[in-house]
Amino acid sequence: MEDEKVRGLLERLEQGYGLPSLSAVAVRLVEMASDERSTASDLAALIEKDPSLTIRLLRLANSAFFSGDRAVTSLKQAVVKVGFQRLRIMALSLSLRETFPMGRKDGLDYERFWRTSLYRALLARSLALRTTLCDPEEAFVAGLTLEIGILVFHDLLAKKALAEAFPADPEKLEVALPLERKTYGVDHRRVGETALRFWRFPSALVACQRSYDEMALNEDRPGIERISELSRRLALDLVRESRDVCALFERGQRVFGLDADSMGEILVDTFDYVEEIAQSLRLELDRERDLLELMERANCALGEMSRDMERIRDDTEDRELPTLDTVGQEEISSRTLEAVAHEIRNPLTAVGGFARRLADVLEPASQGGRYARVILQEAARLEEALSRVSRRIDPPDSSS
Repeated sequence: MEDEKVRGLLERLEQGYGLPSLSAVAVRLVEMASDERSTASDLAALIEKDPSLTIRLLRLANSAFFSGDRAVTSLKQAVVKVGFQRLRIMALSLSLRETFPMGRKDGLDYERFWRTSLYRALLARSLALRTTLCDPEEAFVAGLTLEIGILVFHDLLAKKALAEAFPADPEKLEVALPLERKTYGVDHRRVGETALRFWRFPSALVACQRSYDEMALNEDRPGIERISELSRRLALDLVRESRDVCALFERGQRVFGLDADSMGEILVDTFDYVEEIAQSLRLELDRERDLLELMERANCALGEMSRDMERIRDDTEDRELPTLDTVGQEEISSRTLEAVAHEIRNPLTAVGGFARRLADVLEPASQGGRYARVILQEAARLEEALSRVSRRIDPPDSSS
């Protein structure tokens, strides 16, 4: 019986029942951008009918996101520069953003939802650029819309006065999806898939709704699905969930083999673009606050490393010269200390590289610029201390 109710709900959603309507101009724009007979002039003439979309398209075309030497001054130029495919998915994204409210409503924090979604979208785009696994602009929209089912699902539930049973943090999928299925018979990813299909989103973006957790990271999965899932985890690490800043670097290494420098560049690029794109999407976002929070977490990570360094230093200084009776124990102790030093070296390299990148791009007199230099100095101090400890653990062979 429950299965029939779920099927009935999904069938009604597929026909648009209960789904908010996207902008008529955006829907028509998607159709025209997919038509090979459409010209840049045709698309510009349509966009002119929506003054808000016109302003945001011109702003976006002149932003660093679509970097170029020449300023764009007309809609036709903007259409040509952005490109039909980018324009198509951008129009969908902008319209979708305006379909839902901001602020907190019926227990859901829409501002936090869109903030996380934008970081996820920018991370996905940067990952696509560096891995070349999919189109960067499609990756951006896939990241932005990955959890859109939360808003649709919550909207449907709120209308039925059932919102109190909605998961407290629906983006923690390992908890939220089983709870949703148990309570309502369907989860927000299934609802999101149905909604995106009704809104005529590209099939590759719709497929991302069905792919999550470790399954989505397998090498046999399409690139856009792998990137969407990794960007989801990175965004949670970045703005909401984890206090472990080193997890950001470890995830990129584990899934795509990206080294610490590459992940540092991805993070810095994300903060470079986030404020500009937030304005285009009419999102309230405090880039400086988010960046300082991330640097504070980096500084805390260095503090933990410093305490580990103190322990290693004390252990190496307390060690006595080995005797025949203690040589075996000495070898075990050395291997243990080497392992601990290795565990420190990788995250230290990652945090130090990130601080160096920030120090290069932030204004030296800004709060962020000053904090980046403090972190960089501490990272350099720890790197030197680690080098001294390493020489004690594994001294040069005097016989060579």
